[in-house]
Amino acid sequence: MGKSTGGRPGLTLATVAVVQFMVSLDLSVVNVGLPRIATGLGFDPVGLTWVIHAYALTFGGLLLLGGKAADRYGRRRVLLLGLGLFGLASLAGGLAREPGQLLAARAAQGVGAAALAPAALALLTATFPTGRARVRAFGIWSAANAAGGAFGVLVGGLLTEYAGWRWVMLVNVPMAAGALALARRGVAAQPPAARGGRPDVLGAVLATGGMSLLVFGVVRTDRYPWTSPVTLTTLALAAALLAAFPFAERHTTREPLVRPGLFAHRTVAGANACNLLIGAAMASAFYFASLYLQGVLGKGPALTGAMFLPFALGVVAGSVLAIRLGYRFAPRTLLICGALTTAAGLAWFALISPDGSFAADVLGPSIVASVGFGLCLGPVVSTATAGVAPHESGTASGLLNSSRQIGASLGLAALGTAAHERTGRTLTPATLNDGYALGFALSAALLLAAVLLALIVLPATGSPARAAGAAGAGGAGAAGGAGAAGGAGEREALPVPD
Repeated sequence: MGKSTGGRPGLTLATVAVVQFMVSLDLSVVNVGLPRIATGLGFDPVGLTWVIHAYALTFGGLLLLGGKAADRYGRRRVLLLGLGLFGLASLAGGLAREPGQLLAARAAQGVGAAALAPAALALLTATFPTGRARVRAFGIWSAANAAGGAFGVLVGGLLTEYAGWRWVMLVNVPMAAGALALARRGVAAQPPAARGGRPDVLGAVLATGGMSLLVFGVVRTDRYPWTSPVTLTTLALAAALLAAFPFAERHTTREPLVRPGLFAHRTVAGANACNLLIGAAMASAFYFASLYLQGVLGKGPALTGAMFLPFALGVVAGSVLAIRLGYRFAPRTLLICGALTTAAGLAWFALISPDGSFAADVLGPSIVASVGFGLCLGPVVSTATAGVAPHESGTASGLLNSSRQIGASLGLAALGTAAHERTGRTLTPATLNDGYALGFALSAALLLAAVLLALIVLPATGSPARAAGAAGAGGAGAAGGAGAAGGAGEREALPVPD
């Protein structure tokens, strides 16, 4: 793989910025192309949803293992391996000829991303530990992350309409190659941050399997009711696997994925719970906004993607604002203000109408919600990593990313089901509008729950400079939210009428 003797901070920053842009982009770029993917490869409606979930679940479910591997085997090594796998999987997906081939490629992309995300964040934290250099580094990373997640819908729409759906996969190949070249040249080969036994693979299987079954059970409630034997059995198996995870972590003879005491850390637990709620709310909001634009207002894929541009710019603006305010205010204060602003924007979204327009019903709420979104997510990272030992930084960042991805999957499934029940069987612009409006209202309620949790659990004091330095996490949240957006075919519970 080659060795770097000294490392170059500028190239390290460029590497992780490209990495996070790519990972964020891939969570959303596929969505607008889902209907044409279905036509091109012959997906049925149920199978098509797993083009999204195959990536999101392996990504979210294996992030803990990826974080532990970064700590144990070296961040540079895990980063390079993840980049290689991600690039090859993207190439395979772009060349897929059958549904199973594309799903396997998407799952492999998720595995690669699960290695990239925590390794990149740990590298950035280690390279820029304190001071204004850290603030600047995380600010740049923030903008790259936010742009990747939110612009993915725009890029996906343009590629699908003008180049073909395969390019929503192939677009990752040159980015992965470029990041790999930057990493080999600019990231220093350093001793692993943690020494010990091999990571607990059994724990990773239990966590990933349990979360996958949980999401699968919730997603399928549009076909099998909550009280049906199929749903109850699926959820019971998910609960059993998830309950076995902490037991396995306490009694494993290998290096546990998560030290049991880490969950007892008040700020870590509280920040991850807030992160899960924020991910659930924003994933659902992206999804409902996309379907409202396409199914109610009748916009095409490329135009729908373009209409998400104000949201992308708002997230970037919110991230920059978080940097400036982070020098003066504690992380909890910024988190609460950002979450309240986002909730106000989503509540405004809930006022959509069947005969509305982009200017009247989408533009204003998008700006308010996106600025709040960018403002609150940096402090989540600052809080979740405060007081964590250096050798656990990869694990903590993996846990943070995992909670957001799992929250996005669960939130989209649960709120999508609620919206579908409100919509009913008669699919008209008016009934669809009612369902989407309910979804926005429930998303706003999740943000308010995050605010309440922050008030109760998170400490009122903290380092303002650290909050500013962690503002870059907003892009990861944008990725999680954008991953749910743009696809009329993503979930058959809320179809877009012809």
